[in-house]
Amino acid sequence: MKGFVDAPNYLIELLEGGTTLDDVIENHVCEQNLAEKNAFVVADLGALMRQHVLWKTTMPLIRPFYPVSCNSSPVVIEVLSALGVGFVCANKAETTLVLNHDVPPENIILSGVCKQLSLIKHAAKTGINYLVCENEVELRKIARVHPEAKLLLQVCTEAQVEEASLTIGCSLKSCRHLLEMAKELSVNVVGVMFQVPASCRDPQAYSHALSDARCIFDMAKELGFDIKILDIGGGFSGSEFQLKQVHSIIKPLLEAYFPSASGVSVIAEPGSFFVFSSFTLAVNVIGKKAVYPDLHCSTHDELTPNSALEFVYYMNDGVYGSFMGKLFGNVITTPSVHKMSLTLDEPMFSSSLWGPSCDPLEQVVEHCLLPELAVGDWLIFSNMGASGQEGPGTLNDTDQPPVYYTISTDDWFEMQKAGISLDDTMKTLSLVQYGL
Repeated sequence: MKGFVDAPNYLIELLEGGTTLDDVIENHVCEQNLAEKNAFVVADLGALMRQHVLWKTTMPLIRPFYPVSCNSSPVVIEVLSALGVGFVCANKAETTLVLNHDVPPENIILSGVCKQLSLIKHAAKTGINYLVCENEVELRKIARVHPEAKLLLQVCTEAQVEEASLTIGCSLKSCRHLLEMAKELSVNVVGVMFQVPASCRDPQAYSHALSDARCIFDMAKELGFDIKILDIGGGFSGSEFQLKQVHSIIKPLLEAYFPSASGVSVIAEPGSFFVFSSFTLAVNVIGKKAVYPDLHCSTHDELTPNSALEFVYYMNDGVYGSFMGKLFGNVITTPSVHKMSLTLDEPMFSSSLWGPSCDPLEQVVEHCLLPELAVGDWLIFSNMGASGQEGPGTLNDTDQPPVYYTISTDDWFEMQKAGISLDDTMKTLSLVQYGL
């Protein structure tokens, strides 16, 4: 069995006969214990498929566009493309990756509020016409080098203003000026987009955002634009509860502001929603230090039963690798422990987890409770699909742990029912029986 980081063909291991993801992880841990004990990733494509089914069931009238920056694994791109998902790209590398998977240019949105001129030219050359814009400078650049562009005007929301130090998107007041400027420059505006962060707990956030979007649609109509796309952005954590909660809020609002008779196509940008649960990372403990905050010492000889003992563990992967998302505010949850001698009654100790460098930014988990570990033990991090896997987060390709792609027979049957086949829709993937 072999995983690939960059290869023209990817092996997908088919799990049969009750084989589970835990069995696959256990097998690779045993292999690595006999080798170099390198970190590795196991990807469950079935989880990706199940999230897609959940989206289609809960949000049947809203087409998803996947932000490639969330996880640029070629296999993820291949599967989502086969499922009919569109893509949001932020740079030339992402657009090239998606186009190389035969995604039609009309299914790609070029995001970013400040795009390099060469990127806009590349979009024009490759037929990518949907571009996001939020300011006059960007509008003039697009008008100069991409006359066929179809703009999605990005508007800031109250939720964004409250949670971000830098506001992305134009204000409602400045929208008319941008629309008038677009008219003057003969640039076509075809849509409006906004973002409500997943962390937002205000049920009125979507109400305000959709009300503003309706106002912009009306402004655009007055100026002669025929806007037919509404992009409600990301903000989907991945949980079924949160997705249904958002749907219950926006459904009556969409029916009021953008009824089906209006002909408006509603899209969204679920990123981590699709991939967060699909990837599991296994790392090895390569260093250990006992810390006694009260005694300011760090040797076992000075430990007494009443001492406040904490452990610092160093792992063979960190924020400059698979945990790159930590630098962007992603929360890394406490891992599970894989050690042969683990017992149910082991005492728990306050612990912190660090990457392999001495960089002060390398702290992956600030505080968690773990049994005492030994160098050579393994930690298993679930829900790592949106934390830097296969993306631009690692320093270079050689730093990326190998990814072992898997799918159960039941999930593979579901994919086939959805119209996916290796011969026609996923030509760079090969299915092999697990264990062969």
